Amino acid sequence: MNKAMTILYKVHNNLYVNLTNKCPCACTFCVRLSMDTVSSIDERSLWLEREPTYEEIIAEFDAYNVAEFEEVVFCGFGEPTERLDVLIAVARYVKERFGSRVRVNTNGMADLIWERDTAPDFAGVVDTVSISLNSPDPVKYQEVVRCRFGEKSFHAMLAFARNVKKYVPEVVLTTVETVLSREEEERCAEICREIGVTYRIRPWE
Repeated sequence: MNKAMTILYKVHNNLYVNLTNKCPCACTFCVRLSMDTVSSIDERSLWLEREPTYEEIIAEFDAYNVAEFEEVVFCGFGEPTERLDVLIAVARYVKERFGSRVRVNTNGMADLIWERDTAPDFAGVVDTVSISLNSPDPVKYQEVVRCRFGEKSFHAMLAFARNVKKYVPEVVLTTVETVLSREEEERCAEICREIGVTYRIRPWE
């Protein structure tokens, strides 16, 4: 494991924000089990030596032409909502200074991490919340994500999706192609229709 202070990094046409190494899950498919980065453009390690301060994060934006990116995405080697206060503060800075679209990629465990309803925090500063659904079945979900919160994790993730869509224009639940059967994907689609959010099958990368 190589460590660095890679706070911002580029993937495709987006600028990503790496806030923390912390995560309540230990997903069986997680890329950080086998590599130190996810970007072929920027091969610096995403394992952080330490968590960057708010001031350090916003200073990093000076090195980029933020207007050239489609979105600023909070997604690194840890779960971004582990540092929810910093995430929201940086998202607000990005909105106010650059007017950029802001997306948060999350496992949906924010409410369990902070032991409160966190959905209102996202209002006005986040355009899209993308949540890893992973499986339509609570038991299989826990087998895959191995969350420290145990069996309640699946239902907490769905509750977060229902709540956050009240405050964020776009909420997406995702699974990875080739991981689930067609039947399981249809069950996931049905869950999303019931909640009123978008279902996306993302490519394996």
